[in-house]
Amino acid sequence: MTSQPLGAAPADGPRLALTERVKRLRELSREAEVWIDPERARVITAFYRENDGKYSIPVLRALALKDLFQKKELYLGDDELIVGERGSAPKRIPTFPEIACHSLEDLEMLASQRMITYNVSDETKDLYKNEVIPYWRGRSLRDRVFGRLEREWMDIYESGLITETLEQRAPGSMALDGKIYRTGLLGIKEEIKSAVAALDFMNDPEASDKREELTAMDIACDALILYAKRYAEMLAEKAALCADGARRAELEKMADVCRHVPAHAPRDLWEALQTYWFLHVGVVTEANGWDGCNPGHIDRHFYPFYKKDVESGALTKDSAKELLCAWWIKFNNHPAPAKYGVSALESGTYNDFVNISLGGMTQEGTDAVNELSYVFLDILDEIEFIQPQAHILLSRVNSDEFLKYACRVIRKGRGFPAVFNADAAIEQQLRTGKTLADARGGGVCGCVETTCYGKEAAPLIGYINFPKILELALHDGVDPRTKRRIGPASGAAADFADYEELIAAFKLQAKHVIETKLRGTQYLERMFAEYLPQSFLSSLIEGCVAKGRNYNDGGPKYSISMLPGVGIGTVTDSLAAIKKHVFDEGRYTLAETVEALDGNFEGRGEMRAVFANRTPRYGNDDDYADAIMKEISDYFIDAVDGRPDSRGGTYRMDMLPTTCHMYFGEMTLATADGRAAFTPLSEGISPVQGADRGGPTAVLKSAAKMDHARTCGTLLNMKFLPDALKDENGIQKLAGLIRTYFRFGGYHLQFNVCDAETLRGAQREPEKYRNLIVRVAGYSDYFNAVGKSLQDEIIRRTAHS
Repeated sequence: MTSQPLGAAPADGPRLALTERVKRLRELSREAEVWIDPERARVITAFYRENDGKYSIPVLRALALKDLFQKKELYLGDDELIVGERGSAPKRIPTFPEIACHSLEDLEMLASQRMITYNVSDETKDLYKNEVIPYWRGRSLRDRVFGRLEREWMDIYESGLITETLEQRAPGSMALDGKIYRTGLLGIKEEIKSAVAALDFMNDPEASDKREELTAMDIACDALILYAKRYAEMLAEKAALCADGARRAELEKMADVCRHVPAHAPRDLWEALQTYWFLHVGVVTEANGWDGCNPGHIDRHFYPFYKKDVESGALTKDSAKELLCAWWIKFNNHPAPAKYGVSALESGTYNDFVNISLGGMTQEGTDAVNELSYVFLDILDEIEFIQPQAHILLSRVNSDEFLKYACRVIRKGRGFPAVFNADAAIEQQLRTGKTLADARGGGVCGCVETTCYGKEAAPLIGYINFPKILELALHDGVDPRTKRRIGPASGAAADFADYEELIAAFKLQAKHVIETKLRGTQYLERMFAEYLPQSFLSSLIEGCVAKGRNYNDGGPKYSISMLPGVGIGTVTDSLAAIKKHVFDEGRYTLAETVEALDGNFEGRGEMRAVFANRTPRYGNDDDYADAIMKEISDYFIDAVDGRPDSRGGTYRMDMLPTTCHMYFGEMTLATADGRAAFTPLSEGISPVQGADRGGPTAVLKSAAKMDHARTCGTLLNMKFLPDALKDENGIQKLAGLIRTYFRFGGYHLQFNVCDAETLRGAQREPEKYRNLIVRVAGYSDYFNAVGKSLQDEIIRRTAHS
């Protein structure tokens, strides 16, 4: 690893020489197979069977967590410097049967998937057959809620109009802030003790419930302190038996680290890294939150420890970077928990959407970039894993030097780092009630979701299918795929006299879907608040201890629920085609258009070509289409924004797909933009694949017409040919393009830098491209780990030169 003067930005492009240890750790993590780990299901099931009903639900769950960390197998790899896994070894993934219990059929399906395989041992199958399924059948949260959700909600869910993350995963989309590096868990326990002492049992009817929540948080803190103590004892024993002097010294240091953290605040970089990692393992083991635990501003948090250790001589810059690399690799040991049913279709990836922020603005409004901002870009560049993801927050106060350094990593073509407009993220948060200091301390987690780090619960609550809503409007509320009425009567398409009547029908159907979706979400949120509190997570998030309320029940200082919309490009172009060719020019009637869509354009090739090629398309800076996009996005934002949720917060709209545009496409007939039935929708706020013919600037000008500040995140994917960025002139142009979009008010950009022939070659000979990484939606993945339909969709995205 190369060294620079402390605090200096690198003089040229990204570079980091990985040590042999880091190479071995990387190879172990890369090559390890993914297995379902039965340990958590076995311990949690046995504890519940013995203790359910003896304690309040929060205390029961906290005691179960403590029992798990008392019994959990401790893993130590030969080269490890940071310890802790949520399974018994790297890529051993626990299950969460109290939330949603896999069936034996589920386990067989997971093991047989060709791309995203979760190996399942006979031991695990027997455990599920004999212990887990018999106990949790009817008791899991998923079983409880699916028997009680209203028929209208099930109709739109089963028809592919919505998905629901809370059907099987706990509320997540959170990130930690700097408090965890200033206060150990013993300090948090003192805060809990003070909060209990301040309870008013005479005048507060919730005081007893608050005491139970606070008691549970206290127990959960003990669980992680116990876990660290067990590691300290094991490491000391290993050190005593180690013949290699250098490794013995490392093991002794690691034992000392684990004796101190997370009980106490960290004193050096090693302890800071281990602190975060213990807390991360605690959060993702307690529950399987979607976008479950994000580290936040690691360059800001770790830099004081790094600077102190290097200046004191406790670490060299190279040994510090080796520690940072070892920490980084730990994330790749944690593929996403195995999903169920629809969610497996909408998000078929091992990526668990951990997202790391670099750069941005300090709480005082100054440039937050420091030496570690560049070091982490180097690590991202050289480790080449799909997780953790990393992005840069680019503010007006950040230098172009930092932006261009990031652009040189982007040029490698792996889809990272993504780039976010830090000023827009702050504006979004101010609009939802954060203080300026808190907004500057926030950022992005998951894919593109804006959140306030360490102070907010901001879970995704599922996705909504925009083009399918138009399909309902064209069929008087009937799903043409299933022939079932699932929406209100809005009029026969043949009777619509003008475009305005069609839009009115669209908005009527949209209102029904939104209202029905949110009613179901309200119920699911209350079920999580009552039956699945996350007490350890609550102890780390500001507000929960002071209020005596759980993270899932309005405890955090701030709370929002995010509803992502999918397919804005597809629905915009479809409405533009109908408006122009049916109502403006009278080329076709709406009745024959609907007939053509229902028949997948069979015998209507000319109509399909007209719709696809002679229509104003979103993404080309054409106001005819872009005005439709603006009207539709404004309608959904207006319909959702600021409505109260069940946790004392509000609902907010964002625009991201994960890979839900694939699943929603499979549930949607042909659309009037020329798209064939059951093929992917447009993703994020990107134009329809191949429809952006006016070049990259036109794409940005179209996308910027959306009011990004009124969302909680938007996702724009762009693809460039490698030659466009081959030299510094290309880097300068890319940096200018990003700055221009952000001046327009845009929020997010991410890039694939590749050509279609390379991707087709990877399809033909996957063994030659096993490490090819591409940007999928709000995350990167190995190209050959995604299904062929998604591969084809990525290839179809327009590449700009």
